[in-house]
Amino acid sequence: MTSGRDPEERRIVLHEEALSVGKRPVERGSVSIATIVHERREQVDLDLDRESVEVVRVPVNRPVEVAPAPRQDGDTLIIPILEEELVVTKRLVLREELHVRKRTERRTERIAETLRSEEAVVTRHDGRTPDESQTNPPFREQE
Repeated sequence: MTSGRDPEERRIVLHEEALSVGKRPVERGSVSIATIVHERREQVDLDLDRESVEVVRVPVNRPVEVAPAPRQDGDTLIIPILEEELVVTKRLVLREELHVRKRTERRTERIAETLRSEEAVVTRHDGRTPDESQTNPPFREQE
């Protein structure tokens, strides 16, 4: 079997160079840094303001038509505080009067009416008449 190569054939090997570059730290010296604190005292005058507020409640309790605006009176700011208040009014109103008069009126009327009355009639059977007895009131006797 043949290797498939021609005996006359030669091989040439080609080479290539590659560059490899790197770096490394190299200590050439060192530096030390120190701080020194120097102290000195200074005096400074400084004006500081502090504001405070004084609130005084002044009762007014007066009805107004419109809300008054806040106002300034010297160094005092006056702020109105409002409150709605329910107002119910109850009053007596004389609507009318009734004038009542009593009148007496007299008239004469003629009236015809049948009236009845009863009378008792006593009948005795003892033979005496009613006039013979004085104890009995007068009456009519029927026989």
